[in-house]
Amino acid sequence: ASAAIKRYVGLGNALNATALNAIGTSYVCLLNATELEAINPSSLKLASLDPSACSQETKNILYEKAKKAFSDQQRLPAYYELILPYLGGAPAADLKALSKDNVNMNMSTFVTLRRESLMSLTPSEVQGLLGLNLPELARWQYRTPVREWIQVQKQSELDKLHIGLTGGTQEGYINIVTPKFPAPSSAPLGTVAMAFHLLPALLLSFLMVSILS
Repeated sequence: ASAAIKRYVGLGNALNATALNAIGTSYVCLLNATELEAINPSSLKLASLDPSACSQETKNILYEKAKKAFSDQQRLPAYYELILPYLGGAPAADLKALSKDNVNMNMSTFVTLRRESLMSLTPSEVQGLLGLNLPELARWQYRTPVREWIQVQKQSELDKLHIGLTGGTQEGYINIVTPKFPAPSSAPLGTVAMAFHLLPALLLSFLMVSILS
């Protein structure tokens, strides 16, 4: 499929709505950045794609294309349904704007949002996005990425949602992520101990050689 797409594009054919529908959700993830950038945004108006399984780069590019394609309907209720398949590439600013539009985002969409975008949302903004689906957030509170989001929020702000979320930062405290250190050497302890025991003598010998030379 990838070879066929490259051949098609290589012959100078455009990735228009007909081509995109032929590629479909099954193969859209095969498009590289150059091919994606060549898509005319207007083509997405007539194409049915779902890039949710694609790389983050693909999601980001297609989101910007879709945003341009549907920009004339951005203030209409239908906009959310049109942009929905592409929200996995939405920047934080756009999600914050959507949180004011009563979109009632479902959790299956919420948990596939761009990670850095999701992490920057406040509890009140998440409430605005989820709307009637807010209680579902409590059922996800021990699962990724909701757990990570909870851990960077103030517990007092989470409490205002009244859905029983726990694990946020307490007032006057900071959540610290413990760094992961490399695993200890697999060498036997005796070997490691011997190396440390000999180290001063080796350094002294090196120093003496340097002075005498």
